[in-house]
Amino acid sequence: MIDEINFRIKRSGEDLAIAIAQDYKTNDILMVAFMNKEALKKTLETGKMTYFSTSRKKLWTKGETSNHCQIVKEVLVDCDADALVFKVEQDSAACHEGYYSCFFRKLDGDRLRITEKRVFDPRDVYK
Repeated sequence: MIDEINFRIKRSGEDLAIAIAQDYKTNDILMVAFMNKEALKKTLETGKMTYFSTSRKKLWTKGETSNHCQIVKEVLVDCDADALVFKVEQDSAACHEGYYSCFFRKLDGDRLRITEKRVFDPRDVYK
């Protein structure tokens, strides 16, 4: 299956695909990140979401710092095989800013409005 994925996004010296994490119960989009082949392999082997950080240029498993893990329930692949949707069980919050979803703001006219409540204070988690 891994060889069928089109890692065609070139960034940070890596061949990447888009990875979308979606709550498997509510269908809320939790976050969007990148995966290289190694991250996808580790995700499929462990059942825990692992991504490739383009800023740190390394793999990271969701929850390794915060303990807010994402457990894979289902994997969907788009028609071009360059984007994957992972239906996950999210523990606590997906967003490093403390919100359940990274999509906690809504465009309201010409302003961004926060539409969600924080689940945790990032200062208490990322020390």
